[in-house]
Amino acid sequence: MEIKLMKDASLQDLTNVKVIKRDGSETPFYAYKIDLVLRELSADDETKKAVYKALLSFVNQQSISTREIAQAFIDGLKKADKDVLAQKYIDYRRQDERKFAEATDPQYKLNQLFDRNSRVVHENANKDSHVFNTQRELEAGVVSRALGLRMLPKLVAKAHLRGDIHWHDLDYSPVTPETNCCLIDFDEMFKNGFKIGNAWVSSPRSIQTATAQMSQIIANVASLQYGGCSANRIDQLLEPYAKLNYQKHMKDAEEWIAPEKREGFARAKTKKDIYDAMQALEYEINTLYSSQGQTPFTTINFGLGTSWICREIQKAILKIRIKGLGKEHRTAIFPKLIFTLKRGLNLQPSDPNYDIKQLALECSTKRMYPDLLMYDKIKEITGSFKTPMGCRSFLQGWKDPETGKEVNSGRMNLGVVTVNLPRIALEAHGDKELFWQIFQEKMNICHTALKYRIARTKQAKPENAPLLYMYGAFGKRLKRTDSVDKVFKNSRATVSLGYIGLYEVCTTFYGTNWEHNQEAHDFAVSIAKAMHDLCAKWESEEGYHYSLYSTPAESLTDTFCQDDLKKFGRVEDVTDKEYYTNSFHYDVRKHPTPFEKLEFEEAFPYQAAGGFIHYCEYPNLRQNPKALEAVWDWAYDHVGYLGTNTAIDQCFKCGFKGEFEATARGFKCPQCGNHDPATCDVVKRTCGYLGNPQQRPMVHGRHEEIIHRVKHMSSSMIKSAAQFEQNRQLDSKEERAAINGNQI
Repeated sequence: MEIKLMKDASLQDLTNVKVIKRDGSETPFYAYKIDLVLRELSADDETKKAVYKALLSFVNQQSISTREIAQAFIDGLKKADKDVLAQKYIDYRRQDERKFAEATDPQYKLNQLFDRNSRVVHENANKDSHVFNTQRELEAGVVSRALGLRMLPKLVAKAHLRGDIHWHDLDYSPVTPETNCCLIDFDEMFKNGFKIGNAWVSSPRSIQTATAQMSQIIANVASLQYGGCSANRIDQLLEPYAKLNYQKHMKDAEEWIAPEKREGFARAKTKKDIYDAMQALEYEINTLYSSQGQTPFTTINFGLGTSWICREIQKAILKIRIKGLGKEHRTAIFPKLIFTLKRGLNLQPSDPNYDIKQLALECSTKRMYPDLLMYDKIKEITGSFKTPMGCRSFLQGWKDPETGKEVNSGRMNLGVVTVNLPRIALEAHGDKELFWQIFQEKMNICHTALKYRIARTKQAKPENAPLLYMYGAFGKRLKRTDSVDKVFKNSRATVSLGYIGLYEVCTTFYGTNWEHNQEAHDFAVSIAKAMHDLCAKWESEEGYHYSLYSTPAESLTDTFCQDDLKKFGRVEDVTDKEYYTNSFHYDVRKHPTPFEKLEFEEAFPYQAAGGFIHYCEYPNLRQNPKALEAVWDWAYDHVGYLGTNTAIDQCFKCGFKGEFEATARGFKCPQCGNHDPATCDVVKRTCGYLGNPQQRPMVHGRHEEIIHRVKHMSSSMIKSAAQFEQNRQLDSKEERAAINGNQI
């Protein structure tokens, strides 16, 4: 191949040249990267031409090494009499190498921890860094991060350190080949028994034993992986074991109770057993610490059962959560509750389980949970109904090729790598063609990272995590000599491409108020679709299910933005907020109605079916549950997964209940100024999960994002779905504004 300098001194004709990295790996040649460096150096046109010419002189017919590219820069700058810029470039490369050396030095990272660096200590809002076991886990974690970066492909490790991408859970993976999150196959384990430690556990003979076993399974699964775990359809799962209680009580009644009272006696005793068992599960989960020094990220889904026992389990879960924990009745953070709405079952007043929906509404207004799964929409988006794995990671509909049966429980996610979309937009400087060029390069890095995640996770042995692989948690019982790939391959497991900041991307191209710009919205959807299509391509080529995942970004909302603040400065409505917006969400500072917000967001989960959630912000709704129900009912046909963010903070000094004020020191009672975590209960939605920022502080960016959230519905406003649909169809902006004004 003959390489010629283009008349405008462009390098676009080098797209077929391979770049040889220092570790021997190859990547395509990306001409835009040369221009980005020259832009950062503030090089003029003559200087650029000199660098292009020097660069082209190093290229042979097939490849160019990164060392040759670096030398070309230096030679070109010097030939253009830009010695100062040449030295600046040399210093930049040295600084880049120094940062990599520091990040891969365990002692340096330990020193950051011992100095109480807030981004190290508060990265996970579910970890209390003051307790010994968490401190020990944090120490191990910073060492694992340093070692993990050495293990990763250098291209991936450097992209992570620069803030182009994020390799999630670096404190666990790749040093250990752990999986991320899962749907535990409790049904298989209960029926066939399992082993934990030295004890073989047989099938439970009561609901109390079943929930006790559940808490033990959850604790151990949480210690053998690094992500969340879920129980699917827990009311139906536990029903057979509550029936055993009922049968026992009926047997006792036949001996001691008059015939006409036996049924009532047995039911009353069983209801009490159910309540006690579910209360014990709530307390056990909230008092557990996994080996990672945190309460297990646990989710339970319920709502589809119709028998009297299933109904009692559903009601017990909600009543226990409404009551709260301990003598102060604090809001339980775990397990995350997810209630299923289904047309014909519990949606309308004529439905048989509508009364349980009313209890769920009361619970949401007082405790924020339960979140909602819309049965029909989840099936439409993901291919089958199931609860997410932990916070928001969804499995796709899948049938076992050996049996032809649909399988959900026992499947898992192998990990997430997230791309920094706002950085791509900032680097593109309004040039969409350049945006897509940079996008493709970052996607290639993400693919390299995700392939490595799969390969590393496959190196586990069943005996490394016996409960997962050998005793049923992952749905199959492997032998010690089996490959763990048996539960991963043929798209049984997922591995996820995450993303963050679509709002900021569109802001850079369309300005601040782009939400009602159809072209901007279509552009945002096209980005999600491009990632989705790449995931589908990778899956077809490799046989593993790559899914697009709307990253929760608990700390990443801060990390990426801080990285870009240093790189680009304070960009209005992008970096100057000091946080990035989660995934596809509407700007938290804006004032749409709940219906408008959800309508804006509803297109994205069809592309990002591997992980998503919507939520709306409300004031204290305890006296106005009908307002929340209006949103729930409208949302049923529009979104699959909906959370409620409402004011549920409590002060135990003065008795205030509502919204605490956000301050630089945290949150304080607006009535008496109390901010002592011992005498107040502040609960905010950190991302998919709830968190208590007074007891377990979060990173700066997440705190900023939370305090900037505005309410989407006033406490006196009940805006019906019918009214919204009518409003949405109006062509006249004046008519729309008039109707909105009359309804507030």
